[in-house]
Amino acid sequence: MERYRFLDHTADAKFQAFGNTLEEAFCNAALATALLMWDWEKIEKKVEHQVEVQGRDLKQLLYSFLEEIVYLLDSRSFLMGVPERIRLDKKGGLYTLKALFKGDEYSEKYEIYGDVKAITYDEMEIVEDDRFMVQVVVDI
Repeated sequence: MERYRFLDHTADAKFQAFGNTLEEAFCNAALATALLMWDWEKIEKKVEHQVEVQGRDLKQLLYSFLEEIVYLLDSRSFLMGVPERIRLDKKGGLYTLKALFKGDEYSEKYEIYGDVKAITYDEMEIVEDDRFMVQVVVDI
């Protein structure tokens, strides 16, 4: 199954990520976001960061989840290799997502070839058909 697909966008980067579950679609969106900056498949899984985000709806949850990748790069020089154990819950009117990011600290052995300045709500979609699709535009 295709994990993600990059789409044409005039100024920024746009992608769709897919999954049989919403958690899998969020995972693949995280991989696509990382791929805009580094090759996530080449990142060693030496360092772990527990991530927990909340949102009042699924779009805010997706936004906050993907922003964690940018935040951890900027604040801790952490390159995510893979998100694992993604768990999505809804309690009352609030969505919560917990995940474990496995990766490594930036060093000269890794190439950073792009910069994601921010995740945006522009053209963001979360669709459930026979599988899940999330669409995201990021400011590069």
